[in-house]
Amino acid sequence: MGKKYIDIMDTTFRDGFQSVFGGRVLMNDFFPAVEAAKEAGIRHFEFGGGARFQSLFFYLQENAFDMMDKFRAIVGPDANLQTLARGINTVMLDTGSRELVDLHAKLFAKHGTTTIRNFDALNDVRNLEYSAQCIKKYGLKHEAVVTMMDLPPNCEGAHDVAFYEKTLRNILDSGLPYDSICFKDASGTANPNKVYETIKMARRLLGDNMHIRLHTHETAGVSVSAYLAALDAGADGIDLAASPVSGGTSQPDILTMLHATKGGKYDLGGLTVEKVLQYEEVLKDCLKDYMMPPEATQVSPLIPFSPMPGGALTANTQMMRDDNTLDKFPEVIKAMQEVVVKGGFGTSVTPVSQFYWQQAYANVMFGPWKQIAPGYGKMVLGYFGKTPVDADPEVIALASEKLKLEVTTENPLDIADRDVKKSIAAWKERLEIEKLEVTEENIFIAAACDEKGIAFLKGESPLNVRKISDEVKEENSGEKKMANGNYTVVVDGKKFSVQVAEGDMDIKVVASAPAEVAPVVAAPAPVATPAAAPSAGGTSVPASVNGSVWKILVKVGDKVEKGQVIAILEAMKMEIDIEAPTAGVVGALNVSPNDAVEEGQTLITIN
Repeated sequence: MGKKYIDIMDTTFRDGFQSVFGGRVLMNDFFPAVEAAKEAGIRHFEFGGGARFQSLFFYLQENAFDMMDKFRAIVGPDANLQTLARGINTVMLDTGSRELVDLHAKLFAKHGTTTIRNFDALNDVRNLEYSAQCIKKYGLKHEAVVTMMDLPPNCEGAHDVAFYEKTLRNILDSGLPYDSICFKDASGTANPNKVYETIKMARRLLGDNMHIRLHTHETAGVSVSAYLAALDAGADGIDLAASPVSGGTSQPDILTMLHATKGGKYDLGGLTVEKVLQYEEVLKDCLKDYMMPPEATQVSPLIPFSPMPGGALTANTQMMRDDNTLDKFPEVIKAMQEVVVKGGFGTSVTPVSQFYWQQAYANVMFGPWKQIAPGYGKMVLGYFGKTPVDADPEVIALASEKLKLEVTTENPLDIADRDVKKSIAAWKERLEIEKLEVTEENIFIAAACDEKGIAFLKGESPLNVRKISDEVKEENSGEKKMANGNYTVVVDGKKFSVQVAEGDMDIKVVASAPAEVAPVVAAPAPVATPAAAPSAGGTSVPASVNGSVWKILVKVGDKVEKGQVIAILEAMKMEIDIEAPTAGVVGALNVSPNDAVEEGQTLITIN
């Protein structure tokens, strides 16, 4: 009897990059490895979507659509190129309107995609129905997903075999079109026995001809066992990555699984050790200059208690490095368990994993449940769909109070359709105002990335890639190299928000705004903004955390009331309201949008 052929999807260039480098790998640096993967016989790639869509615009000064086109040109017309979509969120962290969900499918089909893996973190099948129709409308294959994880200890009510069977039956009963089914465990915490029983259940419901696959991560150390369990239960495909972006927070290595199945009954995509070794050597050379975060290579026995997805873990730690708050990482991971339990057991996968992380981060930075992260609050209130179990009543009440929103059971798409900012017409108008070319691609970039998308299209987005050679140059020269972007510098005890542009020969300061250093004082429990200190020029309003300025909502001369939101910071992809500590008149704006700021730095002065 011949061996069973198992389809291998190579996740190196999407989930691998996301899980290890937070998605921050430049296309021209890794394209030689794509060619090597093709020569090794790989024909199924995850090449875009998910967090690798926004990260190109946020950090790399690259257009994700251009990257997808060039990737397709390398691998040829017959390769199965797959992207990841978050149901009605598509590649955004917020719900898209029906217009934007449709445009996502249209553009991804245009730019080389074969298959879209489509999931909802809450396993609310309503959130898959319309996006599935759009995916099929544009001739793409639709891979419908059931999202998995293990619950923290002593928890029950979801994420067992019965829960996954209910979710799968809801998919079947909905009539939504699909070509394959994937069980996606972004945190790598589903135990192998549950994986085995879940795949057996799915095979029984779906019959022998439906393609079933498992996706997991090595984060908790059980990925190889989980894959072997899935294969023995009848799975047809698994996802693997190539060294050095395999293992740890990423997928198991292709070579590891070839070894684990050696002499057995499975043929892993017709791949051979010799050719994969050659491919991995090329990839290693391509990535040799990239700083490898130590947490990306580790397996953590504590992850099942959080649980934190591999693809989100390093993205978050990279942002913590940016904001100089990495020392808080252990506390945030520890705080996540309570956040997951009280949040209704949505699967810890983007965007819900980000909501969990943001709320845990807020609980550490501002005190437990002193504020509600907007995404987390909207989730427990029902604005992203129904959570698997009801969220904690006290947390629901707090979210309603803080966000000034009522609990809802309305279809999230209907809510999004009423939001003018989520219309194509609104983003078309914004592009025209900014004197940017109005194309469907630019409309979607702006809608998906908001102000950072506009900054990219205007050529103002930062380059934020960590390379070893840059660090060595800095150490040897004794100077800090500054890439394009916004920085905070201290001169004679005063902080300055500085925007720099990198020229051919040197760094040029193109804009600066001095700001006095405001005393850092403890934050009062009810508000996000630390108590402001009066100064000779008025009352200074300081930043509550390290981060960047997202929006300034007032101008010099405006009258403001105590408690009015006058600015919004961004930290960890979370919007943090800055409230006026006193009534008065805005005397000075000490920072500008996109400026990097430190906790305690004066943002605005109120006279």
